[in-house]
Amino acid sequence: MLKNNLKITHFALLMSCINFLFFHFPFFSFVFDKVDYKTLNGIILIISLVIIMLVANYFVFYLIFFLSRFVGKFLLVIFFVINSIAVYFVNTYGAIIDESMIGNVLNTNFAESSSFFSLKLILYIILLGVIPSVYIIKVKIINETLKKFLISSSIILLFILGLAYANASNWLWIDKNSKTLGGLAMPWSYTVNTSLFYIHKYKKNEKEILLPNATIKDNKKSVVVLVIGESARRENFSLYGYKKNTNPLLSKVPNLFHFDATSCATYTTAGVKCILEHKNTDDLYEILPNYLYRNNVEVIWRTTNWGEPPVHIKDYQNREVLMPNCKGENCNYDEILLTGLKEQILASKKNKILIVLHTSTSHGPTYSKKYPPQFETFKPVCNSVELGKCSQTELINAYDNTIVYTDYILSQVIEDLKQLKEYNSAMIFVSDHGESLGEKNLYMHGVPISIAPKEQYEIPFIVWLSDTTKQVKPNKTLTQNYVFHSVLNFLNIQSPIYDEEMNIFK
Repeated sequence: MLKNNLKITHFALLMSCINFLFFHFPFFSFVFDKVDYKTLNGIILIISLVIIMLVANYFVFYLIFFLSRFVGKFLLVIFFVINSIAVYFVNTYGAIIDESMIGNVLNTNFAESSSFFSLKLILYIILLGVIPSVYIIKVKIINETLKKFLISSSIILLFILGLAYANASNWLWIDKNSKTLGGLAMPWSYTVNTSLFYIHKYKKNEKEILLPNATIKDNKKSVVVLVIGESARRENFSLYGYKKNTNPLLSKVPNLFHFDATSCATYTTAGVKCILEHKNTDDLYEILPNYLYRNNVEVIWRTTNWGEPPVHIKDYQNREVLMPNCKGENCNYDEILLTGLKEQILASKKNKILIVLHTSTSHGPTYSKKYPPQFETFKPVCNSVELGKCSQTELINAYDNTIVYTDYILSQVIEDLKQLKEYNSAMIFVSDHGESLGEKNLYMHGVPISIAPKEQYEIPFIVWLSDTTKQVKPNKTLTQNYVFHSVLNFLNIQSPIYDEEMNIFK
């Protein structure tokens, strides 16, 4: 039985041990997978990491509770509850709670976050979060003198420094794997990375860096529809050789081109930013819709998604704006983005038009809810939010159906553009990132790009042109930044930052 009265040192040690046992199985699973534990050096590294984990957490808990037992209890309860949620996502989806994943969490809307709800998640929260929290609240902690605290703290710090020095030969390995290790250490994965996220967000949003002015070079009517896909991975498109026919409509469309492409990142905010910027950078440069809008191009943004950089245009249309004019059951899906699209283009008083459709079709974990029932081409499908419970066949079938629905949406965009006889039209489809579907026991996306599997960054880049005389350059692997320069070229807009090397058109 746990005692209801504990000295601060005993309580901090107990909490460190419970935190270690409850929340660090994924951390040490990764370590055992990457370290040769049969060698002496491997054994020393593993033992050292166990000791450092226990001692470092003990020291932090000890320090917090010495300063304030009330604040300490409040923080520890929060830590245990959030730890339980975090470790659920790590165990269920193979997530790593790094800075990019924190960005995903903080930018997720209610509809998307509620799709992760499951009985298993509730059990994690109750067993690993709530029950320990009840004990933390009830226990009486006996504090100690400042002198004793200073002596104990000094000894602990010297011990940690000594252990770190003894592992000097392993620093290179720890540095190489620091992002993953840091993303699996609870509660520091989300506390440290949340701080980093807001620091970097503040720096990025200090001021948008304006690009040099552009010039429209002709008066010909031209329109580009840029469709930003969500979690669409290249290998599941039959256009790219996938064995199942996931592109029954696009495969029959003339003057359609597809390129191998890679994403800059494996999460939405960075992927969309990369699609819209002229080069891959950590700075917040003026993005394509803002740039064209400022230079007298008609720009319309339609979205059922989230996570784009700040968009400074007049016609920003989300689901709520589009819904009143949409008819039928399919308005609950991404088809809503096509509502009155052709009519809005025809109503424009400008000759150059960019339309961005930001979809959400292939976002997990509820793939089977992302398309209308008539598009359930492949069966049986996975209907659980706990993807590991589904068979590989069910999971891939559900995901492939989202690609079939994407194929339909893109073909409808092309059909609309074909009817605009006065316009020279182009449709460009590029995904923000790819998706893992159980390969290497990973699900969805968000693994740091430096260690991400190809499924999370190999994306489709599909282009349709109304002008059959217009040609594209020979096929090669593109990046998302090619979108910016290709749109400038197609609309015949001259700009000092235009890069011909990153233009797909001849």
